[in-house]
Amino acid sequence: MLSAASSPAQTPDELDETVSVARDLIRIDTTNYGEGRSKGETAAAEYVAEYLRDLGLEPELFDSEPGRTSVIARIAGRDSSRGALVVHGHLDVVPADPANWSVDPFAGEIKDGMLWGRGAVDMKNMNAMILTAVAELLRAGEQPARDLILAFFADEENGGVYGSHYLVDTRPELFAGATEAISEVGGYSITIDGKRAYLVQTGEKTLLWVKLIARGPAAHGSRVVPENAITRLAEAVAVVGRQDWPIRLTATTTALLGEVARILGVEPQALGPDELALATGTASGFIQASLRTTTNPTVLTAGYKHNVVPDTAEALVDIRTLPGEEDAVLAAVQELVGPDIEIEVMHRDVGLENDFSGPLIDAIRGTLADHDPGAEVLPYLLPAGTDNKALSKLGIVGYGFAPLRLPEGLDFPAMFHGVDERVPLDALVFGRRVLTDLLRSY
Repeated sequence: MLSAASSPAQTPDELDETVSVARDLIRIDTTNYGEGRSKGETAAAEYVAEYLRDLGLEPELFDSEPGRTSVIARIAGRDSSRGALVVHGHLDVVPADPANWSVDPFAGEIKDGMLWGRGAVDMKNMNAMILTAVAELLRAGEQPARDLILAFFADEENGGVYGSHYLVDTRPELFAGATEAISEVGGYSITIDGKRAYLVQTGEKTLLWVKLIARGPAAHGSRVVPENAITRLAEAVAVVGRQDWPIRLTATTTALLGEVARILGVEPQALGPDELALATGTASGFIQASLRTTTNPTVLTAGYKHNVVPDTAEALVDIRTLPGEEDAVLAAVQELVGPDIEIEVMHRDVGLENDFSGPLIDAIRGTLADHDPGAEVLPYLLPAGTDNKALSKLGIVGYGFAPLRLPEGLDFPAMFHGVDERVPLDALVFGRRVLTDLLRSY
C-alpha cells in the first residue's frame, strides 16, 4: 500500500497499478460541456478497451456520435445462473478552468499522498478500481462469483444522452440477464462523532434541467423599457434560486437520519433533520440536499451589445426533486416565476429509491467489515444522478458503491465538480481491494 509520503518523484513502476491507471485516465482530457459539446471519450474508451484486451477479454466499443464512445465487456462468472452484475463508470468529466486550480487539472499530478486532477473524484478513480479489481481476479486465474457486465459510458455529465441512455435504448441486449448494478456515488467513508461510516447510495433524486425564457421588446439601450427581458429574467432567476423548499423525508433519508441519531446517542426527534445532516460532517452538503428539492440557476444568456435591449433572455436551472415530485415542482416553479416566463424542459430523468437490504447489501456490509472492522455502513439518497437512471429502464437495480476509506476532514463530496479534485493514494488501493473481494464473493 502506498503511504501518505508518496511524492511526485515516484515512477510509474513504483505506483500501485490502480493509481497508475487512474492517472493515465485523468491525463486523457474528456471534458463534456453539455448539450452535445464535448472533447469526446474515444481516446479514454480505447485505453480501457486495450487494458481489457490484455486481460483476455473482448470489449466492444459503441459510438452514439463521432467521438462519443462507450465500452462494454462481459466476464463469465462461476455461476452464470445468478443474475449478472453491471459494474459501470463514466469516462467523461465536467470542465475545469486551470486558472482556478493549484495544479494542472489534466496532468494527473501526485503530491501530498494524493492523486490530483479532474476525474480523481468523479469518476476516473472508480474506473481504475474496476479495471484493476478485474485484473487481479483474472490474472490469478479466478472468476467472479457471477457474470459481470463492465460498462464505461460516455456522456454521463450530460445526463447520459450519448452514453448509457443511448445503449439502453438501442442495444438493451448488452445487459441481458443483469439484475443489479454498482457504480458511483457511494461507498466513501465519513466520520460521525469520531466514528467512521461508509455511505452506500441506495437512491438518487430526479433530474430536471429546465430553461427559463423571458421575452420583451428589442429597443435602444437609452429608452424606458418596462418589459425588459433581462430584468424579467433576473427577477425570475432570483426567486427560483432563493426559494426555500420544504423538507420531506423519504424512506431512505428517514433511515439514514435514524442511524445518525443512534451513532450520536440521541433520539431522532431531539434534533431536526438539518441538524442531523450537519452531524455527518463532510457529507452534510449532499445529505442536506437530499432532504428537499433544490433549484439552482447555473447559466445566463442574453444580449449582444451594450446599447441594445435584447428581445430574449434565457437561464438554465438545475432542478433536483425527490422521486415522484417532478410535476408538482415544475408547476410550483411556474407559479414562482409567473406567466410571462416560459419554462422549457431540456432534460428529464427519473428518481430512484431502493431498499437497503438483500444479498448485495449484505455482501457490501460483509466485505467492508472484513476490510474495516467496526465501521458503520449507512444508506443515503444521492441529491444528484448517475447512469443507474438509464439502467433502471431495464429493471436493473443500481447502487452507488465506489469504496474509499478517507481521512477525517477530507471534504470528498465537495470535490465533485469542484476545484482541486484529489483522492488519497491509499484510498484507491483500499477501494480496489474491497471491490476485488466483493466481485470474488457476490
